[in-house]
Amino acid sequence: MTETIKNFALDKGYGVATAILVLIIGGMVIGWALTQCRKAMDHSDRFDELLKSLCMSVLHKVLWIMVLMVALRQLGVDMAPFITGLGVSGFILGFAFKDALGNLAAGVMISINRPFRIGDLIETAGQLGVVTALDLMATSMKTGDNKKIIIPNNSIWGGAITNHSANDTRRVDMVVGIAYGANINQAKETISETLKTIAPILSAPAPVIEVVQMADSSVNLVVRPWCKTPDYWAVHFEAHQKLKEALDKAGIEIPFPQLDVHTAA
Repeated sequence: MTETIKNFALDKGYGVATAILVLIIGGMVIGWALTQCRKAMDHSDRFDELLKSLCMSVLHKVLWIMVLMVALRQLGVDMAPFITGLGVSGFILGFAFKDALGNLAAGVMISINRPFRIGDLIETAGQLGVVTALDLMATSMKTGDNKKIIIPNNSIWGGAITNHSANDTRRVDMVVGIAYGANINQAKETISETLKTIAPILSAPAPVIEVVQMADSSVNLVVRPWCKTPDYWAVHFEAHQKLKEALDKAGIEIPFPQLDVHTAA
């Protein structure tokens, strides 16, 4: 009886010692692996801080689960039922939290592809605003009237994303209507000279000023100057005001919609 107890203790003691050794060595290997992974991500421009944090967290947990499974096997624990249970539990949890997992997956895709950054003006999911925060579940935006909007990442990644801040320059599209009796060349010259007085407008590419439509009450000219992206709204507002004032000064009529009614005598 004593010999049996002694052999059992030695056997279990060996298993415990081996399990402890596995945990110690495993912890050292995990620390080294995480350090190397972090260095590799720091040297790549494809990873932002959000994605780095996610990858490090997932890798840390997966590696420790593997080490713990090896350590438990040294203690004689059968891991087959545990692995089977993980599979069943994962299926149940995946079904129950499919929306959350969808947002998580979309957050990862946004972090990898980076269609926008914090501070960008974007239009997505029917909303227009400046991105103020981005995490793995949702994106926060601030609208022009200072409202905060939180959009699930799945709604963003699953639809169109228009990034108004992605490029260094933007085109300001305007339509100016002049009367049918007005001189088109004079109007184009007046518009061109007026645009030159607006400092943020770029000289290259040159502004486009052309007749675009023969409307019911006016001849419509499309006016398309270019500017730096941060200057877009300043140019938009200043150009409209200066063009109106310049056309008035040049005696070029800007007509309003009108309807001629003829009655029978």
